Amino acid sequence: MATSMIVAGLSIAAVGYAGRYVLRKMPVLSQTMAEAMKNMPKLNSQALANSRYYKGGFESKMTKREASLILGVPTTASKAKVKENFKKIMSVNHPDRGGSPYIAAKINEAKDLLEK
Repeated sequence: MATSMIVAGLSIAAVGYAGRYVLRKMPVLSQTMAEAMKNMPKLNSQALANSRYYKGGFESKMTKREASLILGVPTTASKAKVKENFKKIMSVNHPDRGGSPYIAAKINEAKDLLEK
């Protein structure tokens, strides 16, 4: 019983010293992390331009271009193609399945605009 108490006490002391060491080294770690972030390669605009996904935010009034980007169809797509892509996108982003109500509203707005 006495040996187990000694081992437990030494274990607690070791954890305390290890924690103290880590806390003292944190400023050094954060400086080296900042230096590493500066040396990371920059993404060029060409790679972003060729991305499959639209990187911008929503416009205040939805345009046909924005609606087509949301649904992933050309602006001249048929109603059937718009409806097909709408069902695919909405099934993933529906609020009942954990999606955002705001995104779902924007998807609905895009469908309505392109179906006119």
